[in-house]
Parts: sequence; C-alpha cells; structure tokens
Amino acid sequence: MASSLMKTLITSSKLGSAVGVRNLSFVSNQISNHTAKWMQDTSKKSPMELINEVPPIKVEGRIVACEGDNDPALGHPIEFICLDLAEPAICKYCGLRYGQDHHH
Repeated sequence: MASSLMKTLITSSKLGSAVGVRNLSFVSNQISNHTAKWMQDTSKKSPMELINEVPPIKVEGRIVACEGDNDPALGHPIEFICLDLAEPAICKYCGLRYGQDHHH
C-alpha cells in the first residue's frame, strides 16, 4: 500500500510541478528509512506483536471507553467499544482487547 501511495505522490508531484505544487519525491526516502528500522533486527518484536501479548482486559459493563493510556497526552481519541459479542472487542486506535467479565 505504501508503495502505491508513493507512486501516486511522486507522479502527482511531477505532473503538478508546473502549476506550483510542491515536489514530494523526498517522501519516498523517508518512508523506506522508517520501514527499514523495523526490518533490521528480527529479534525485536513489532509494535503489533507487543500489543497482542497484552491479555484481553476484563470489564464488568457492556461498554468500555478506551483512551489508550491514562495520560491524555500519550493516548488517543476516546473510543467507546460495545462488548456484546462473545469474542474480545478490539480498539481501532491502539489494538487493546476488551472482554465482558460475566459474574454468574
């Protein structure tokens, strides 16, 4: 997906350079360098592997409000998640999983 995005950005920057659009060819190098840092050391876990190791958080109610972190500066926009399904629900921002804790 990133490569098709880069092709689009580079193509549009070449086409639009005559009409005053900024040249975005430097973006390709930045994306490849960013991706390379995650691909260098295969012994380190990716962010998604780390978040998947966190067990599902048990909640007593039917709805949970996920903010990603207790500190608002480190979190994400509040996401209200419904826990009516049997499998754990996943926050679309941070990937934390939540499940309803049934007390029967």
